[in-house]
Amino acid sequence: MADLIATADAAAPGRALIPSPASGGAGAILSRVRAFTAQPAVAKSLPMVGLIALLGVAALAWFLFSQPPQRDLFRGLADADKAAVAESLTGAGIKYTIDRATGTLTVADDDFYRAKMMLAQAGLPKSAPDGDAMISSLPLGASRAVEGERLRGAREMDLARTIEQIDAVQKARVHLAMEQPSVFLRDRSQPAASVMLTLMGGRSLSDAQVAAMQHLVASSVPGLAPDAVSIVDQTGQLLSRDGGDPASDASERQIAIQAKMEARYQEGLRKLLTPLLGEGNFTAEVHADLDFAEVQATRESYPKDATAVRAETGGWTKTGGPDGPGAVGGIPGALSNQAPPAAQVAAAPNGTTTPTAPGAPAATGEAAKTTEQYNRTFELGREVSVTKNPVGTVRRLSVAVALKDPAKGKRTPAELAQLEALIKGAVGFDQQRGDVVALSARKFADVAPEDAGKWWDKPWVGLLARNLSALLIAALLVFGIGRPLLKRRAAAATARVEAAAEARAAIGKDMASAITDQAREGGAVTLEMIEAAPGYTARAELIRNFVRQDPARAALVVRDLIRADARQGDA
Repeated sequence: MADLIATADAAAPGRALIPSPASGGAGAILSRVRAFTAQPAVAKSLPMVGLIALLGVAALAWFLFSQPPQRDLFRGLADADKAAVAESLTGAGIKYTIDRATGTLTVADDDFYRAKMMLAQAGLPKSAPDGDAMISSLPLGASRAVEGERLRGAREMDLARTIEQIDAVQKARVHLAMEQPSVFLRDRSQPAASVMLTLMGGRSLSDAQVAAMQHLVASSVPGLAPDAVSIVDQTGQLLSRDGGDPASDASERQIAIQAKMEARYQEGLRKLLTPLLGEGNFTAEVHADLDFAEVQATRESYPKDATAVRAETGGWTKTGGPDGPGAVGGIPGALSNQAPPAAQVAAAPNGTTTPTAPGAPAATGEAAKTTEQYNRTFELGREVSVTKNPVGTVRRLSVAVALKDPAKGKRTPAELAQLEALIKGAVGFDQQRGDVVALSARKFADVAPEDAGKWWDKPWVGLLARNLSALLIAALLVFGIGRPLLKRRAAAATARVEAAAEARAAIGKDMASAITDQAREGGAVTLEMIEAAPGYTARAELIRNFVRQDPARAALVVRDLIRADARQGDA
């Protein structure tokens, strides 16, 4: 039997023989690996191990390709500010990564602007240098030139940090052009400054803010005039006005005033008509013709009844009468200060008497005569009036309002008249000024939808493309590599099982043939030999030999078989 079993093992197909390991080299390692993988337990577990490895590779590919593109949030931050920014991002639920090579904080493209707004609200980062830091870092024993440049740089940084406090300014840089003081120079050029601004998106500075910025910089530098400060934004547009073209500056101011006044009228019409008609049911345009002419008139008048003597020189003389021709009155002296003579009564022609007034000349042969000579200067009343008309007054106002007709019917003339009266009252209609109000009701044209761009420019297209690419790569790995490998492994395992079954069947046939031959030769027959018989004929021959050798045991076996069949039938 031992010889038969050894022969059957040697003749069994599919039985792998383990080679002896070679002495050293890659061949020995490969042989050991093959021997290890040829073990039944390892061979059964290899397909599952390969499947797990492929799933891991597919998950890694999905993770790499499905991630959105990253954008740099901040560069060159200090470690303290970087830690504060990372803590704020973690608290807000925004995922971030840190580049191992540069240490730059990066976030997903979809979360970039949200992270920017959140950090700006929190006041991060706070590591912008200021003038105190530059002065503190000034080395000991520095030359006067280095010290002057450091001080100038510190002043520029302080001015830049101050300008950045304005709401619309995101970043500012200030450059000062100043000569070093010297006792050997008589003529010195005046200092100048330039400011570079980076404005917030969609924000702009008004003329008043630009002028305030000019005065802020000029007030911080001795001898710097506001006109010598140039301010430029990130688009290269000059914001400051240096007075180079007064006519152009005046035209821009007039356009700005006109636009502001028209916008005020339009806002008033919008507030008035929106509650009545609804949003989108009307359009209004206002044109204001403004008078920007600067008129100044001076008027001088002299009222007739407002006169007064300013200066008077001269006197009077008297000839004839009792004092004689030589009497002169009006001049201070002894004669003029004498008391007048007593009054005398003279007879009138009708017999009446007329008393003579004291100091009046008596009736003599020569009549009295008085002569006056005066030089008088009169002061006339004077009125000076200066009239200056205001600039930017409304000369004429034109208002056009288009109303949208309702879906059913049209607006009645009475309704249009009421709306026209409301519009005239809102804009301050003046017929003498020549104002015009045009009101019309029409059907509005359908508004075409705005062109939203190509469909492949949509944000969801990139996300879908990344996910589909990752899914396709994972599917190729699983179904293109993993599934054929599993099929090949399953086919190999099935072939090995079939080969082993065939080998066992061949061994069984050989053993049954040997047992049958032994039973024929007179050997003892057992139940195991009968069960191992390959065919009906061999099994029947073994049963006959078994009965012939031990009839009592055969009867017992038959009885047990009958009882077992009876129990199976009852069940």
